Amino acid sequence: MCAETPDYKDTLNLPKTAFPMRAGLPKREPDWLARWAEIGVYDRLREKEGREPFTLHDGPPYANGHLHIGHALNKTIKDMIVRSHQMMGYDARYVPGWDCHGLPIEWKIEEKYRNKGQDKDDVPVIDFRQECRKFAEGWVDIQREEFKRLGVAGNWENPYLTMDFHAERVIAEEFMKFLMNGTLYQGSKPVMWSPVEKTALAEAEIEYHDHKSHTIWVKFPIVRAIEATGARSGLLGVNVVIWTTTPWTIPSNRAVAFNPTLSYGLYKVTKAPEGNWAKKGDHYLLADNLAEDVLKAAKVDEFIRKRDVTAEQLDLVICAHPFRDIADGEGEWDYDVPMLPGDHVTDEAGTGFVHTAPSHGADDFILGVKHGLQMTHNVIEDGSFRKSLPLFGGEVVITPKGKEGGANTAVINKMAEVGALIARGRITHSYPHSWRSKAPVIFRNTPQWFAAVDKDVEDGQDTYGTTIRQRALTSIDELVKWTPQAGRNRLYSMIEARPDWVLSRQRAWGVPLTCFTKKDALPSDEDFLLRDEAVNARIVEAFEAEGADSWYQDGAKARFLGDDYNPDEWEQVLDVLDVWFDSGSTHAFVLRDREDGSPDGIADVYMEGTDQHRGWFHSSLLQACGTLGRAPYRNVVTHGFTLDEKGNKMSKSLGNTIVPETIVKQYGADILRLWVAQTDYTNDQRIGPEILKGVADSYRRLRNTMRFMLGALNDFSESDRMDPFEMPAIERWVLHRVAELDQKVRAGYAAYDFQGVFSAVFNFATVDLSAFYFDVRKDVLYCDGDTERRRAARTVLDILYQRLTTWLAPILVFTMEEVWLERNPDATSSVHLMDFPETPAAWTNELLASNVAKVRRVRRVVTSALEIQRQEKVIGSSLEAAPRVYISDEETLALLRPMPTEELFITSDVVLTNDPMPEDAFCLPDVEGVGVVFEKASGAKCQRCWKILPDVGTHAHADVCGRCDTALS
Repeated sequence: MCAETPDYKDTLNLPKTAFPMRAGLPKREPDWLARWAEIGVYDRLREKEGREPFTLHDGPPYANGHLHIGHALNKTIKDMIVRSHQMMGYDARYVPGWDCHGLPIEWKIEEKYRNKGQDKDDVPVIDFRQECRKFAEGWVDIQREEFKRLGVAGNWENPYLTMDFHAERVIAEEFMKFLMNGTLYQGSKPVMWSPVEKTALAEAEIEYHDHKSHTIWVKFPIVRAIEATGARSGLLGVNVVIWTTTPWTIPSNRAVAFNPTLSYGLYKVTKAPEGNWAKKGDHYLLADNLAEDVLKAAKVDEFIRKRDVTAEQLDLVICAHPFRDIADGEGEWDYDVPMLPGDHVTDEAGTGFVHTAPSHGADDFILGVKHGLQMTHNVIEDGSFRKSLPLFGGEVVITPKGKEGGANTAVINKMAEVGALIARGRITHSYPHSWRSKAPVIFRNTPQWFAAVDKDVEDGQDTYGTTIRQRALTSIDELVKWTPQAGRNRLYSMIEARPDWVLSRQRAWGVPLTCFTKKDALPSDEDFLLRDEAVNARIVEAFEAEGADSWYQDGAKARFLGDDYNPDEWEQVLDVLDVWFDSGSTHAFVLRDREDGSPDGIADVYMEGTDQHRGWFHSSLLQACGTLGRAPYRNVVTHGFTLDEKGNKMSKSLGNTIVPETIVKQYGADILRLWVAQTDYTNDQRIGPEILKGVADSYRRLRNTMRFMLGALNDFSESDRMDPFEMPAIERWVLHRVAELDQKVRAGYAAYDFQGVFSAVFNFATVDLSAFYFDVRKDVLYCDGDTERRRAARTVLDILYQRLTTWLAPILVFTMEEVWLERNPDATSSVHLMDFPETPAAWTNELLASNVAKVRRVRRVVTSALEIQRQEKVIGSSLEAAPRVYISDEETLALLRPMPTEELFITSDVVLTNDPMPEDAFCLPDVEGVGVVFEKASGAKCQRCWKILPDVGTHAHADVCGRCDTALS
């Protein structure tokens, strides 16, 4: 009988690890969150001494709803910034915060009252504010847990809230700096007004949607045409034609604008249908480029152009309002309407003439101020015409439900009645809407409080300019680094062209404008505003102790004015501050006032979405330039919007929204974080089921890499460690790649380039390690005894483990903690308490890297040749092969000869030669001078390592090769 072959499986160094193939992240991640809270990771990091502070200042989300995918993207990027800088040796602080005041919350409370049939105005203002506060508190608690579930680390126990008493005190204090430095003023200007919310809105609170508007072409009859250069103009009785999409503004018209650089003509209607508004014999003034379109809209059959009309002639023309001498008009419109030059007039659409209502448009207002036009107050806060307006009193422009009222139709019908129209129609165009109520807004002239951006700031902080605009523009170019750089251009152009900042809102839930105005004084009077440091100090003291509600308490006016002023002579302002002023002031009560703020009150980074160039980046810049004299940040990082897989904007109506909670429940937060790291966040990103499947696949490949290392490092100890400079070439090459990658990782994290970091580490892990180094070294790791090459390989694996777990910890916070705890199971241990290990520059070896690249090119030809044999079932494993490899390059051949090439190629034997290459040799077209001829290995199969070698069976242990016999001994 033949002796039975021993089973050598138990003699192999097979990998051992409890690290599972399947991550089970949705169920396991909450346990790690609980563990971090228990061992106090964030607080322990703050205890590390001697570190340079690094502060990312959190742009406050609004406390009024569950998180959407944009929140998840935003907070994850912030977390990666903070964690990576902490691991690069900084004391990286992160204080999360919330915006708690303002219309969205107030709107929800009002809605509650409306549903009960109650009127909010009947509720005492302090009671109403307390309900708003309670609502915000509830959502802060909900969002806090949702953010923590994403693995975001920070001072969650002590976040900042704009409704905290100290915050309200500082916001008021910052406002009063504008009061005292001379930039605050009350003015009457057209602002974007929401009739639904009954308040002025900032540009950041506006979004543009398609809207169907009325269009009308209106005649303004010329009633006086002053002679120009001694020649008769011949324009008396001619009609100037304007075009507008806001018929409701016609009752407020005060002028007609033209552009002196455009070409205008006098047109006569020679043929028109019976009963048409535009009649035969009518004369119209029109821009030449638009005349044909206008007359076509007016259903004119034939017309002639009689002659040119010059800018000089237009400048001397006076028109009548279309409603002049109208029955029951009570003389409201019996005034002259001058023709005025304006650069804003174009001949791209309309008629080349623009009807000008200074109370209802930005360009109109500027032109009106320049020429002393009278402002009107025809539209009141609810979006209706004032009751006393003849013919139209009480008609509504926009209803409280955001729908079109009857004002447009009433005005159009009345103009048709008096023969003022030549055409009417409808047009769908982009129109401003409130981003909260989604209702259209109107331009409306109202008294508001402004911060002047071009007035000298009287505070002595003139290093970067004397006005808010100058300081802001200088900061953008000299003090701030922009990621991406396009953010600089966007904000610069906005600041360059922006008007004065509207600070006031006619609402209840917010920080009030803590100032007093003198009764019977005009806003232009020197003593109109009370500027008194003692009064300000009393307000600040009360707000610190009692919050902003103290402004609304009975007797507040007398309390704050004190004995120095008669309360009967002063008015207390009850408007609240724009919430963008709240969030713009956060640098003062977070960065300046908190121990975990920034030592100099300036943030290292502000990071938000691209919409915040108009929002938080913008308001913070203006606010700080008015109080600090410079920008409150050193770096501004911007991310794009999140779209669905097809590149469409997400919306509930399209059914293409993906909420973070769904992803976390299905895949785990680490998959969501990995999606963030794999995307170029500086542009718009896409997400959807197929994209997430791809992300999960990348995660599995990376997890397998980590699992291999953990298995091979089982029972590794310091006594196994080997000097890197005594290692074989392949190990020294891995260390070279580690040194290269260490620089790339640090530079990438410093530049907030998470896509670059992850791409570099992932390719290294899957291509250099899993597909090459691990593949080559499996045999040594599993089958060698206590050899130097096995100790070298395990030392390298330990070095890789230390780096990969820390390099990836800012991205895959849960998985890298799991990997770390497999080898560091101490109850208080965490990868998030570690720094990136220092990597010796001496590991860099460019010559070795070049040589290994040549070896890998040859290896690729060999493995490709053997794969064909395997597919054709000539062999089952590459260990059955002993290929003959033809290499024409002497340098490459000399490089390979001393190497263990059978290990590199994972064969049992290899023959290297520079003989002429046979015609049937296998080659790859992109690797010149390398060919492979397949040959089977000769000998018997080692029952331990499975190599086929001639010496198998000639050693003390049965059916094994010499290497395995030594290992067994």
